[in-house]
Amino acid sequence: MSKTKINDPGAHHAGSGALIRRFLPYLAKYKMTLFLDLFCAALTTLCDIVLPKIMSTITNAAMGVGITLTAGIVLRLAALYFVLRIIDGAASYYMSSIGHIMGVHIETDMRRDAFDHLLKLDHTYYNNTKVGTIMGRITNDLFDVTEFAHHCPEEFFIAAIKIVVSFIILCRASVPLTLAVFACVPLMGVVSVYLNGRLRARFRQQRVQIGELNSTIEDSLLGQGVVKAFAAEDEEREKFAKGNRDFEQIKTLGYYAMGAFNTSTRLFDGLMYLVVILAGGLSLVYGKITAGDLVAYMLYVTTLIATIRRIVEFAEQFQRGMTGIERFIEVMDAPVEIRDEPDAEELKDVKGDIQFDHVSFRYSGVDEDVLTNINLHVAPGQNIALVGPSGGGKTTLCNLIPRFYEVTSGRILIDGQDIKKITLQSLRNQIGTVQQEVYLFSGTIYENIGYGKPGATQEEIIRAAKLAGAHEFIADLPDGYNTYVGERGVKLSGGQKQRVSIARVFLKNPPVLILDEATSALDNESEKLVQRSLEELAKGRTTFTIAHRLTTIRNADLILVLTEDGIVEKGTHQQLMALGGVYHSLYSMYGAFDG
Repeated sequence: MSKTKINDPGAHHAGSGALIRRFLPYLAKYKMTLFLDLFCAALTTLCDIVLPKIMSTITNAAMGVGITLTAGIVLRLAALYFVLRIIDGAASYYMSSIGHIMGVHIETDMRRDAFDHLLKLDHTYYNNTKVGTIMGRITNDLFDVTEFAHHCPEEFFIAAIKIVVSFIILCRASVPLTLAVFACVPLMGVVSVYLNGRLRARFRQQRVQIGELNSTIEDSLLGQGVVKAFAAEDEEREKFAKGNRDFEQIKTLGYYAMGAFNTSTRLFDGLMYLVVILAGGLSLVYGKITAGDLVAYMLYVTTLIATIRRIVEFAEQFQRGMTGIERFIEVMDAPVEIRDEPDAEELKDVKGDIQFDHVSFRYSGVDEDVLTNINLHVAPGQNIALVGPSGGGKTTLCNLIPRFYEVTSGRILIDGQDIKKITLQSLRNQIGTVQQEVYLFSGTIYENIGYGKPGATQEEIIRAAKLAGAHEFIADLPDGYNTYVGERGVKLSGGQKQRVSIARVFLKNPPVLILDEATSALDNESEKLVQRSLEELAKGRTTFTIAHRLTTIRNADLILVLTEDGIVEKGTHQQLMALGGVYHSLYSMYGAFDG
């Protein structure tokens, strides 16, 4: 069977020790619950430790060794064991309920931190990482952490108690026999560590591949309209089938590794029993041990083997948990490129004066600048239009203002303040953006408009909708403002979605506005409606308009023509047409179609 190579560029493949150290702060938060859980775990070992001794006492007494067996002794031993079972039941209940709840709390804390970190990451991260992969890391990958957080300390603590106590008690019965039995343990440990490593690698591959499969499914389902339009169902089935086969293959290899792991433990179990039968039987023959002690010895060895087997079997859960922690850390270690400076200040009372001072920008991993030495001053309330061929940097220039990307060199000033010295939240609160591709959240129209100003009143939301020219069509809907828009707003038309997004910005009421080809995807009728809304929205605001239809920006205060060479022309519509340069060519080429 061929091996499937999985590309996981963010994988750390950190050692278990490093992963545990990163996980400990989450566990430490619940140290009292953990302490009580471990105490209960210790109590549950009492029955396993005491039972062999009880059976040894009864067997030796029955054979006339030591005390004489009586009904009273049997009843007292039975009563002791009954009490221990009651204690065991209470302790087990605590471990099964409160212990697992502790694991849920830890999982919740980790998911909260992961989501919070994801919100801080810039556009570059999301451009390079599939959404399905991200979702897998903060959902499925953390499910196993619940069991890990609870069982890992518990299982190892119980195992330590049983192994140490069993060794001491077994040595009291026969030191040579005990040493012979325990000689198998190091060899078992070496083999288990090796096979565990293989098992962990398979689990890691499974996590990566399920993320890839989720991304494929997400693409196919979200793009189902395009799939049907191109009758490409067969192609999508093949893409899914390939991902599904790869996942099947990886899981198959994982079960081969698990089978080897489990088989090795059973072989070592048999080896340890063989040692007890051979050495213990000979010791009994030569009078080195009593029959009762041999019974107790066998029971303690059984307990020891059961403990080791439980640890070995827990290895699968342990590796799943470690893989979940590892992939959680990969998210948490993704660098936050854009963050507040230590001395960042709040941006208040914004007038909208914006200045680009020798600004250059290039994307990470790219050798050439998208923008080079841009100098630009925009007065408060001025309407700036950006035109030019695709790839000239129009959208990039606008994205630098709210710091969606960080400038490579130079600086951008708002009202004389360097935006790097301003808190991100206060900066972005002053900027409204209307994009070509409108994103509406799954919910109602009311909720989507209200996103522009948390806590807005119903009157404010309706007023914003009216200003955006959206109130009329909303009122005609069966549920009005409570109409469910569907996934990404699929139940609304393009023009309706755009007007809802404009209403959202009206509600936000920012002094700076960015219109990124907001009407390019609309039909003529919808465009006229939306254009009127945009013109109303732009009044009194510093506005950057990226336009593909040049007739819509003829009244702009200043038009900038951006190409790969930077700002090659600037002026009013009349000035640029008189210049007879790039703008004139663009307008002559597309203006007739726009008109």
